[in-house]
Formats: sequence, C-alpha cells, structure tokens
Amino acid sequence: GSWDVHLQPLLGFGLLVTFLARYRLGSVAISILVVAFVIQWAVLIQGFLYSFQNGKIVVGAQSMVSANLCTMAVLISTGAVLGRINPVQTLLMTLLEVTIFTLNEFILLSLMGVRDSGGSLTVHTFGAYFGLMVSRILHQPRMDGRQEEQDKGHQADGFAVAGTIYLWIFWPSFISAPTFCGTTEPWAVLNTHFSLAASTLATFVLSPILHEEGTLWMVQLQDATLASVAMMGMAGEMLVTPFGALTAGFLAGLVPLLGSRFLMPFLRSRLKIQDTCGIHNIHGLPGVLGTLLGTLLAALATADAYGDRLQVVFPEVAQGTRTATGQGLLQLCALPLTLLLATLGGCLTG
Repeated sequence: GSWDVHLQPLLGFGLLVTFLARYRLGSVAISILVVAFVIQWAVLIQGFLYSFQNGKIVVGAQSMVSANLCTMAVLISTGAVLGRINPVQTLLMTLLEVTIFTLNEFILLSLMGVRDSGGSLTVHTFGAYFGLMVSRILHQPRMDGRQEEQDKGHQADGFAVAGTIYLWIFWPSFISAPTFCGTTEPWAVLNTHFSLAASTLATFVLSPILHEEGTLWMVQLQDATLASVAMMGMAGEMLVTPFGALTAGFLAGLVPLLGSRFLMPFLRSRLKIQDTCGIHNIHGLPGVLGTLLGTLLAALATADAYGDRLQVVFPEVAQGTRTATGQGLLQLCALPLTLLLATLGGCLTG
C-alpha cells in the first residue's frame, strides 16, 4: 500500500502536467522537485504534530504515507499556476502550503475525528482552493485565454495515456493505504474501481454532445479519472454500495466536462482566476461533492450495516462517544473550515 502511495505523485501526477506544449518536460521536472522537497518538509512538520516523543521525531511507514498525501495536495495546487511561476516561487509556495495543509489535517483528523482516508477534503478540496487563491492573487491581465489555449496540446499524448493508466492501477490501493486494517481494504478498492469505471463511461457519453468535432481527447479521460477518485476519497472506506459508487462516479465524470465548458470561462472573465490545469473542475468541485457524500454516509452509518468494520471506519460511533448524526455533522463542518484555511493560506502565499 505505502509503495503505491509513493508511486502515485511521481507516475500519476508527474505525467499529468505534460499537456502544456511549451512546458512539457519542464512541468515534469517541477513535479519531481516538488515531490523531493515536500517529502522532507512534510515529514518534519507532521512529525512535530503527530509523533514527537522525548525530543525526537519518530519516523515510520505511516510517515511516508502522510507525506505523500501532502505531496498530492501541493501538486494539485501547482496545477493552477503551472507555467506562470518559476521553480523558486514554487518552492516558496510549497513551504507555506505544507505547513497550512498539516495544520488543517491535524485539526480535522486528530482534534475533530473526521474520517477522510482518501483525502476528498484534506487533499483534493484543500489543494484545489489553495492553488486557485494563489492564482487569483497572481492574476496577469496581459495573459489572455487564446494564448493559454494554444499552449495546450490536445493530441492523444503518450504521457497522458501513461499517467491515466497509472492512476487506474494505483489509486484504489492509494485510497485504502491510510486505513489498511485487514478487513477494510476491499471496500475502498471496490468502491474506487466502480467509480473509475462509471466516470470513464460518463465522459464517453457527454463529450460528443458538448464538443461538435466529436473526438475524445485523452486529457478528458484523465480529468474524469481524477474527478472520480476525488469524489470517492472520503466515502471510499464507507458502505457506498456498488450502485452508489457507480452513480457517484458517473456524476463525477460529468463535472470536468461541464465545468470546463461553462464554469471555466466564468472563473477567467468574472473572477479573474487563471486555472492552467482546470483543477477547480477536476479536484475542487468533485472534492466538495465527495465530502457531501461522505457526510451523508457517516450520518446513515449503523452497527447493523457495518458490523465489525464500524470500529475501524467510525471508532467514536462504535464506542458510543458520538452518534452517527454527530459524526455526519462534524464531517460537514470540516468543509467550510478547510475552505477557509485553504483560501486564507492561498491569499497569504500569493
């Protein structure tokens, strides 16, 4: 599990940023730089908060899993400003984001007891809105949409193909790695696979309707894959049922296509947010929807439905210190808190 988590930022996300024709391999180089820096900085910051004992930071396999989750959030944020900030600025953004990300994660997971194993809220939503706020502050009026569109190579790119396949192979175990406990892994893996399959179908259904030329770009499949895993991040370990996972995945697959067609022009013209990789449609909105799905499932959790798994998925509910409704309310309250920290942190960083 931890090995899959480590491969994901490099192989999955590293290859996803190559669609900008002018920056192709430069983008991958920046991704590797971010991964190398975040792993070191996140282990330190998270160590001080989570595993600081007798003046020393205790490091183990879980430290690497947590650091790699943090890497994902930073790579998502970088997608909003790709091609517009230099490597030194990228490192400065990373330095600040890791600190705020860890603070947000500590408040949510440790203090509030929110369940978010695959990071719908802590990784995808936080990373997206942090990056969008940095992008808003760094708005360059001279850079118009036409130039940006020319930079995007919409051909069926080998890198895009490889990145998408890596996501399909490794993401199910990526979502289950933080909560691996013998009995819980299969649920997360199954739910994610169902979600991935449905989102891909949704893209094939909607793409010809929205685009007259009727050709399906590889980048669209990439976006659908990412949206479906963002949607399933929080709910993956819960009792979604196959039908629920397929429905959620199908909806998630529609979000990037509809968002890029109708929402992106609005963000660019009215809110002055330049979103190079479209992270709002791929990570932000699906992350928020995934959080709402997780909230609903948490509120509906019962000991009859979950059996022994309740202790693993919702320990406070199993012990009787919290009701299922209370758990659901906490999951919901975590959303505005994360958005607040992400937007304030993004403004400060920008």
